[in-house]
Amino acid sequence: MALFEGIEGAVAGEAGIAHFGDPVREQRRLAAGDALAALADRTVIEVAGPERLGWLDSITSQSVGRLAAGDSTELLVLDPQGRVEHAAGVVDDGNSTWLIADAADAEALATWLTRMKFRTQATVELRPDLVLFGFVDGGSAARSLHAAASADGRAPLVWEDPWQHVAVGGHQYSEVVDHPGASLAWRVGILSADEADALSAVVDRDAVAGLLAAEALRIAAWRPRWASEVDDRSLPHESDWIRTAVHLSKGCYRGQETVAKVHNLGHPPRRLAALQLDGSDAVLPEPGSPVFAGDDEIGHLTSVARHHEDGPIALAILSRRAPVGDLIVRADGIDIAASQQVIVPADAGAVADIPRLTRLSRRPSAPDPRDAR
Repeated sequence: MALFEGIEGAVAGEAGIAHFGDPVREQRRLAAGDALAALADRTVIEVAGPERLGWLDSITSQSVGRLAAGDSTELLVLDPQGRVEHAAGVVDDGNSTWLIADAADAEALATWLTRMKFRTQATVELRPDLVLFGFVDGGSAARSLHAAASADGRAPLVWEDPWQHVAVGGHQYSEVVDHPGASLAWRVGILSADEADALSAVVDRDAVAGLLAAEALRIAAWRPRWASEVDDRSLPHESDWIRTAVHLSKGCYRGQETVAKVHNLGHPPRRLAALQLDGSDAVLPEPGSPVFAGDDEIGHLTSVARHHEDGPIALAILSRRAPVGDLIVRADGIDIAASQQVIVPADAGAVADIPRLTRLSRRPSAPDPRDAR
């Protein structure tokens, strides 16, 4: 469903409206909670039936068997070697469990779930008729969405991204004290077509943001995504996804042995890093651009954005043995300097009780000269 297309300045991207003429301003308003982003790059899967939660619990990485109505989490589907195959946000309303998946993965995930039902009392249905809006909680955007969805007297269904906190049963490998995800209260509202039309009719250009803005906030929060950070080798440890999508002490599920082994022994083969890119070049490198330490290629970019405060930023998947210092990104024959912030340490899984470090972007204040007296 193409929403917000009629708003002046709308520029279409591959998966939806990329921006409305001023991505930086849209990003500021989105971060402040005063803009909505139509998430045409995601799709909803409805799982219904009395056995839905126990069944999902048995075949995915997350403990959802006792998920209460209105609660949110996220899950991964792993292959027998523990590699990530599918990912989805999860919210239950007491009657159905709603999975929010990247559009390119939704059909494959729904097909796999259907094949895994056997005699389980559950149904699986793709719901492309539903419309998703992303927003940051606490501002006028949340009030607008609630007003549009409450016209029939019901509260809107909203997925609360768990990335703000380490979930019960999860573990954070990042060693920073002030994790950037903690400050992003990201929400996704699930609306019917009529509710979405009602919402679209009352918002103006100042209250909307494009997908570029939503992606920039995600990347700045170090938040992994199936469409960007996952390939056919990805383990959840490598992108710190154990933080919110894997329950380390739940019962058996496919891939659990690898999850436990890598977590207990450490040393995942790759690790996610955040990069602050040199902003002197107006052109951003593309995802997939190689990353070098000297003459050695050590990884590639997975996500890239221009952040309204931090400038050009990126996430990159690197070899575990990659050095922790400054790196080079090579794009179209041009070398771009990149300052690295380690997200997942090389010995992730063996560092549970180490001191927490500050983020590179949180530079300490200069010492007071009076202290030397």
